[in-house]
Amino acid sequence: MKRWFIAAMLVASTIAIGRAQEVPVPEFPPAKQSAAATKAQTPLKVQFVLSRYQGEKKLSSLPYMLGVLSNTGRQTSMRMGSAVPVMTTVFATTNKNEPNASAPMSSYNYRDVGTNIDCRADETTAGVYSLNITVEDSSIQADASGAAKAARDIPVFRRFNASFSMLLRDGQTMQYISVTDPVSGEVMKIDVTLNLAK
Repeated sequence: MKRWFIAAMLVASTIAIGRAQEVPVPEFPPAKQSAAATKAQTPLKVQFVLSRYQGEKKLSSLPYMLGVLSNTGRQTSMRMGSAVPVMTTVFATTNKNEPNASAPMSSYNYRDVGTNIDCRADETTAGVYSLNITVEDSSIQADASGAAKAARDIPVFRRFNASFSMLLRDGQTMQYISVTDPVSGEVMKIDVTLNLAK
């Protein structure tokens, strides 16, 4: 009888100790969402028009349209262009016995030209969107003016970079960039139009 009672007391003590060692898991409040995530996400259509002028004459007008989702903190990116071969010539010795005997040897390296656009949109107040935009445009100088006259067989590359912010409403268009190429005298203009995607 005593042995049975002692065994029962040991089992009860072990269960009590095990319950005493159980530690409740604290409950943490849910993580706060960012301010951008709490706002409604609105699909937008943002159109860019890159135009070149020589005086009053329009030389080119290239439109690009990007679908941008506002209030995500992420940007929409576009990359369009070509890889242009650029020839490099070196002179190599053709005869080891005649060090002065050499012949030209040509090889090609490729250089990317085209247009890159990055755009992010955030709604600041009702119906007003803040656009953060980066535009990179590169091309080959088409005419023989300026620096191209010095070496007509060598391509002259033209590059334009711009980063800016603007506030637009639905249906609004704004011209934000107008710059002059110091070599060719051409004027580059960028027009941006915002529309709600329907």
